[in-house]
Amino acid sequence: MSNRLIHQTSPYLLQHANNPVDWYPWGEEALAKAKKENKLILVSIGYSACHWCHVMEHESFEDQAVADIMNEHFVCIKIDREVRPDIDQIYMDAVQLMTGSGGWPLNCFCLPDQRPIYGGTYFKREDWKSILKNLADYWQQKPEDAIGYAVRLTNGINRGEQLVKIDQEHEYSKKDVSDIFEIWKRTFDFVDGGYNRVPKFPLPNNWQFMLRYAHLMKDDAAHTASRITLQKMAFGGIYDQIGGGFARYSVDGRWHIPHFEKMLYDNAQLVSLYSEAFQYTPDPIYKDVVYECLEFIEREMTSPQGAFYSAIDADSEGVEGKFYSFTKEEIKSILGEDEDLFNIYYQVTEEGNWVEEATNVFIRKFENSEIATKLGISVEVLVNKIKDAKAKVLEARSLRIRPGLDDKILASWNGMMLKAYADAYRVFAEPKFLEKARRNAQFILDQLIVDQKLVRVYQKNPDQKEPNAAFLDDYALVIEGFISLYESCFDEKYLEFAKKLTDEAISEFFDQETAMFFYTAKSGEQLIARKQEILDNVIPASNSVMAHNLFKLGHFYDQSAYLNISEQMLRNVHARIKSYGSGYSNWASLLLLHVFGLFEIAITGASADEKRREIEKYYIPNKILLGGSSGTLPLLKDKWDTDTKIYVCQNKTCLLPVVEVIDAIKQIDKPLQA
Repeated sequence: MSNRLIHQTSPYLLQHANNPVDWYPWGEEALAKAKKENKLILVSIGYSACHWCHVMEHESFEDQAVADIMNEHFVCIKIDREVRPDIDQIYMDAVQLMTGSGGWPLNCFCLPDQRPIYGGTYFKREDWKSILKNLADYWQQKPEDAIGYAVRLTNGINRGEQLVKIDQEHEYSKKDVSDIFEIWKRTFDFVDGGYNRVPKFPLPNNWQFMLRYAHLMKDDAAHTASRITLQKMAFGGIYDQIGGGFARYSVDGRWHIPHFEKMLYDNAQLVSLYSEAFQYTPDPIYKDVVYECLEFIEREMTSPQGAFYSAIDADSEGVEGKFYSFTKEEIKSILGEDEDLFNIYYQVTEEGNWVEEATNVFIRKFENSEIATKLGISVEVLVNKIKDAKAKVLEARSLRIRPGLDDKILASWNGMMLKAYADAYRVFAEPKFLEKARRNAQFILDQLIVDQKLVRVYQKNPDQKEPNAAFLDDYALVIEGFISLYESCFDEKYLEFAKKLTDEAISEFFDQETAMFFYTAKSGEQLIARKQEILDNVIPASNSVMAHNLFKLGHFYDQSAYLNISEQMLRNVHARIKSYGSGYSNWASLLLLHVFGLFEIAITGASADEKRREIEKYYIPNKILLGGSSGTLPLLKDKWDTDTKIYVCQNKTCLLPVVEVIDAIKQIDKPLQA
């Protein structure tokens, strides 16, 4: 038995293709059926790596008795939230307004015209059956009440998160950012890192702001909180100590037991974060994390064409974390006489350090030097022995039944991973990182531009007819990736492409009335609400990323129109940042650039790339780099010479050119000291 999802390409939808539920994909067929038969719509949203989505499917959607109720009374639509985040946004807002919380699986019941009336997340089987029957009766007996509630709820959805344009200009100062930080730091966990709450999410954009704030404001608390967080995550079970890569979050306050799904977007941002952290404080742990994460991405999440897959499931063989956890007996069978050292290093116990499951999730508690001293061996011997043991455990693990791979290729998340490789190359000068970045950029140019428009999902089969419009996050994050790639190699074609996409984004998404960007294009499908994504979450908000892009491109191209939009966007948001720093962290990073100014560092001449690599040894978070041996950018005009020169510019003024990087750094340090 299969339903209409059998013809879809999303791994998540295909997981439900053999359910007895008569699932439809989102589209005209399902929506027309609901109107014609006057049935409520069930919009059920999830993603392939979602553990509780699998649980609810097994308990309810695979059950014939439950499916019979669903099929009789509802038009049931399954949605992959990663393919249709625009729909997910609307119904997530609805459920949060109704219940005060949200998550996935997301189940929202709607009128035949798509307006929501009831919803929630995971429901146990008997509760689900009860809800289905009650809602079917409610719609039959009190349709007017349902319609009245839907009107009020839809009005609430449309009002949510949309900003009012602020015309009054504001002269930003250090006090603006210190006021934000002073409130924010009260939430830090200075023992285990992150925030004083459970579960713990990495939230890379939060700690990126902290690094920049610590450096520019010379703030020890921000630096300490960042260092503790980055080390504790790198030592925790949220980090795959054997194979590299981070899980989505930890269920405890010590980063020990993760929710085991691995998402491309987390790992992309964390590679960028740990690269930047190394630039600021060259801790070898940060470098190890970057290299191991990128080895994991290359091994498990890269397509033959150089694109990046979306996610790896939390479950294997129906058990969460089974692929990644080991008993002490299993370690002994793999390592033999080397097990004792490995077990000390990774806190492996007989009863299991993951007590609930009587198994072990590998974690570290001590630096290499501490363990080496305790065991009476050199650090070099320790590191080599652990490296060999890890390789053996990884090989043994590779023979297990693997968690499912979501092989969707999304424009937005590929843009993030492109940036990650470019950022890692800039910091570590590893040639293969640049090679991977260039290869992915070419994939985007060749495969994700269709009819001169960016698309969200790579279509493996050119005959596929699934809706595939790109959203604002696709534009914003691909633009950001291409800007970072330009700064890594000074190949101007990448910056030109970023500018082209930016102009398209302004045309399709920008709202003159609020001076912010809508998430959906004006030429796209019209839903019951058109949202603006403002809050930074596990991924920075598409509006905050666009504001950064416009700020940078405005300086690269001397385009006041870009700068004006970016400045207006920050003005609109500024008053909100102080009350919720974590939710506006990327906006706060943009505020730092306004307070401290942006250094435009132009490097021209035959040795431009060599000097660029040397400059990247210094942590200058408020800079852009441009140059090479040729180029057309306004700031490079009249600066070409066979001799290599470095120009430090700020506020449309360039200081005298210098030849040595150390002299350029002195020019940069003077305004900071002033």
